[in-house]
Amino acid sequence: MRRLRSPITHTRNLTLAISVKVVKRGKDILVAACDAELLGKTLKFRKTDFPVRREFYGGETLTAEEALLEIQNGTTVNLLGEKIVRHALKAGLVHPEAVLYVSGIPHALIVKI
Repeated sequence: MRRLRSPITHTRNLTLAISVKVVKRGKDILVAACDAELLGKTLKFRKTDFPVRREFYGGETLTAEEALLEIQNGTTVNLLGEKIVRHALKAGLVHPEAVLYVSGIPHALIVKI
């Protein structure tokens, strides 16, 4: 049964919103989560463009707490953004030394094996 989501309806709440996309294939669960305001932007990593594509990160708009529940279920997790990475660090899901920075924006991967 799918749990109910808290709607984030006001524009000012986008500063608190996390975009989360969950893709399930067999036993594997990919969770891509980013701070909602990053969607559609292009960042730079060294000399390479790093587009924050809606096709990859765009999904449900959740609170950080709701996003963390999805992240805990993921077998592969891709996180991008100050807010979501900070919450994942605080929850002990990401080690601080595993965080990379793309145009000054924190990025972290979690792979459960």
